[in-house]
Amino acid sequence: MTKTPTDADLNALDITPGEAAEINAISHPLLADAAPDADSSLVQIDSTPEGIVFITINRPEKKNAFDAATIAALREAFETLHGADHIRAVFLRGAGGTFSAGADLSWMRDAVEWSESDNRDDAMGLARMLRALHDIPALTVALVEGAAMGGGAGLVAACDMAVAVEGSRFAFSEVKLGLIPGTIAPYVIEAVGARKARQLFLSANIFDADYAAHVGLIDMVLPDGSVEEFISMLTDSLTANAPGAMGAAKRLVHDLAGRHLDHGLMEDTARRIARARVSAEGQEGVRAFLDKRPPRWAE
Repeated sequence: MTKTPTDADLNALDITPGEAAEINAISHPLLADAAPDADSSLVQIDSTPEGIVFITINRPEKKNAFDAATIAALREAFETLHGADHIRAVFLRGAGGTFSAGADLSWMRDAVEWSESDNRDDAMGLARMLRALHDIPALTVALVEGAAMGGGAGLVAACDMAVAVEGSRFAFSEVKLGLIPGTIAPYVIEAVGARKARQLFLSANIFDADYAAHVGLIDMVLPDGSVEEFISMLTDSLTANAPGAMGAAKRLVHDLAGRHLDHGLMEDTARRIARARVSAEGQEGVRAFLDKRPPRWAE
């Protein structure tokens, strides 16, 4: 007879019962409440004239847990930025002090009753959303506050850069439910490497921001209350960069990662830099440098 796991069973750390209750309320995907009807406020998008975009998962009452409607809204938001060549950076965060608790209770309950084919179709929704985030031409930055669990931690891995506030918690707890972190795995493996991914996925332990930085899931741990200062510092530094060149540099990394260094690769890279040199941005940037003036995009 199958035993239903208790909170104690699901908690992987040697912590007090009170701490376990608080963390499991965030980390365990089956503890998020049912999703409300879909509406246009599930994901908020804000932008500045300097080409900085803020995407906020807006389900704070559910700790920004995923359901199908939220995943669809995120994918739509990400895809709208694919052709926006004036965008320099996209910041992704969760409303209400939590990045994302992972999967929503109602969504998980429904999936238990679906066929394998239905579950595959549903999982492709998450896979497409993550790919849409990964393929945004601009620099994507995850701002983690509170917790990023399961699929939420997958979002972090799919970004180009990630920072977390002190005290933030992370986990890939899928194996505790008899599941695997399937659709998020390519991004986590790219972020932390295969060996660290095996350790994180198979242990399913909850870990803090310092350990997330140690394994490479995030790039920096921020003191509490310093998120806005970090955003300001990074955006100020990016205004000197040509938006189109940033997108081309990102494509360069995507296209070259893992390729063998041969004559074909050398020709490819030479062709890319030649194209950049004769582009409008390339011409303006070099001329501005020689004239000792700021380029037009930095004025």
